[in-house]
Amino acid sequence: MTKAESDIDTVLDETRKEGNRVIHRKVILVPESSKFPDGVKYEFHHGTLDGETLLRYDNAHGQHEKHIGDSVEKIEYPGIVELYEQFANKIEGT
Repeated sequence: MTKAESDIDTVLDETRKEGNRVIHRKVILVPESSKFPDGVKYEFHHGTLDGETLLRYDNAHGQHEKHIGDSVEKIEYPGIVELYEQFANKIEGT
């Protein structure tokens, strides 16, 4: 295991399927860097099993983004806990 691999810690990785919908939540602690200055890489995804994105928040490319369908917009990052709660509230009851 390399030093970089030992500095990575997956703290949340869960996927739930309900009917044609899928909810995926992943949070990884990574070394702080220019790409991930907070030391967190995340993806909160709500979509369909057919591959449609209904709502996703992620920072896979080093910027905080909100995806709806094919639309992508940069967002202000409120912190991982706040973003997780915002995601959960938006998809609740869907």
